[in-house]
Amino acid sequence: MREAVEAWLATLTHERKLSPHTLAAYRHDLDEFLGWCATRALSGWPMIGHAEIRAWVATQHRQGLSGRSLQRRLAALRGLYEHLRRAGLVADNPAKLVQAPKSPKKLPRALDVDQTARLLDAAPDSTLETRDRAMLELLYSSGLRLAELIALDLADLPAGADEVRVLGKGSKERIVPVGAQARAALGDWRQVRGQLAAPGEPALFVGRDGQRLGRTGVARALSRWARKRGDGTHVHPHLLRHSFASHLLESSGDLRAVQELLGHADLATTQVYTHLDYQHLARVYDSAHPRARRGTGVKDGDGNGNGEED
Repeated sequence: MREAVEAWLATLTHERKLSPHTLAAYRHDLDEFLGWCATRALSGWPMIGHAEIRAWVATQHRQGLSGRSLQRRLAALRGLYEHLRRAGLVADNPAKLVQAPKSPKKLPRALDVDQTARLLDAAPDSTLETRDRAMLELLYSSGLRLAELIALDLADLPAGADEVRVLGKGSKERIVPVGAQARAALGDWRQVRGQLAAPGEPALFVGRDGQRLGRTGVARALSRWARKRGDGTHVHPHLLRHSFASHLLESSGDLRAVQELLGHADLATTQVYTHLDYQHLARVYDSAHPRARRGTGVKDGDGNGNGEED
């Protein structure tokens, strides 16, 4: 069973070119499943049907795993079973018959425009902070994913360029604009990058060791910047991507454009930002409309206190 998992992961690596982060998540999920099978003496794929998979999902759910996490684990298992079916090792895909329990849909959190301005307008105090501000500006300016940011090389973003080509999920390329503030911050970083970068290092963003900055390094740098200059809000790379999308949609209302800029294959993925936009509009309505304050009595025009609640 372990050999089959490794063969499928190798296929994902070489043929579908999934990101290392996704592959690591799939490996962890399938390790969990194989461990569960071992405790129940299920030693071969033909021994496992939809009843066993449903029991595994129920066990995971009782242990506190969310519906969203279970959906990801089932997606990994369905993909593996398709690989096994094509290889003739199983007759069908029992994972297709099992659904994860639904979880309440959580809207992504986003900074408001004023919070973002306070965060980005602060001046850096060191070489590292000049780098951090350039990363912040680029993440917010172009809506990049963390993996897209750390993969950038100097050659991908020539000095003064107003657009950048990035490689997104599924090795799909897209071109996104780079705003004036981000270009200025990147220019400042280029001037001091040589103080950190090792000779011949192609990465746009490097760490103290002179090598390409990794996921953890970016997260720590942004968190450190926010603690020093923010309002106490925990800032992480994806928060800036969410803020980019929600602010752009609030201003333009163009969902298709936001979809293209984010690199979403499915418009439904982008539509979550319409809910964020509605939340903003609802707050404005509640605070500004004289008869919109919910849950409180509002006097009518006669001032006799008979106004209905909204």
